Amino acid sequence: MKMHSFVESLVALRFENCFNPYADRCAVHDRADAPRCRATALSSMLKSAASGPVDAIWIGRDLGYRGGRRTGLALTDDVHLAHHARRWSVAMERPTKGAAVAERTAAVVWDVLDHIEERIFLWNVFPLHPHEPDDHFSNRAHNARERRAGEELLQVLVCLIRPKRLVAIGNDAALAAQRVASNGLPVIKVRHPSYGGQTEFVRQVTALHGLTAQQTSLL
Repeated sequence: MKMHSFVESLVALRFENCFNPYADRCAVHDRADAPRCRATALSSMLKSAASGPVDAIWIGRDLGYRGGRRTGLALTDDVHLAHHARRWSVAMERPTKGAAVAERTAAVVWDVLDHIEERIFLWNVFPLHPHEPDDHFSNRAHNARERRAGEELLQVLVCLIRPKRLVAIGNDAALAAQRVASNGLPVIKVRHPSYGGQTEFVRQVTALHGLTAQQTSLL
């Protein structure tokens, strides 16, 4: 599958009580061209990732309403959108209007990533934003049917950009990564930074990349 076909598959993904940032427009927060902006930027990032060695895909669980729902980028909020785009030499304007919104998990992830030179691609087990039935601005865990669809896309993504390893952030991501990994591709599980896991996450990831607490000033 080519990059364009991968993004087309993502655009076509439909599930009940899920927001697809590459196809759907939020009437409250999105600019008029937000879905196209997000899909185009992701396509460009995929092409850039496939053009050279990728150290790892960092895998989260789902897009959150304060982060990936708005940016279309895993583990990335409005505040760190430009950081993400620069890492892949991609030009991307913010798809949302109004004040930039921050997400705690994204802040922790990018505090570490800003000190890592290796090429890291960010993704989620389920690449859409699942929400509660009566609250679009809420988060819920993806269900089994959504997970299967997400794992199919993750498996394709691994083939497209050929990372050296998968870094699974949290238990759900680790289970999915182990299911899709093949040909001896290493899967490394790290603690999710939410719910008191920030310190351990930072220690594990900085150690993985040979950084010290002094270098990152995060511990």
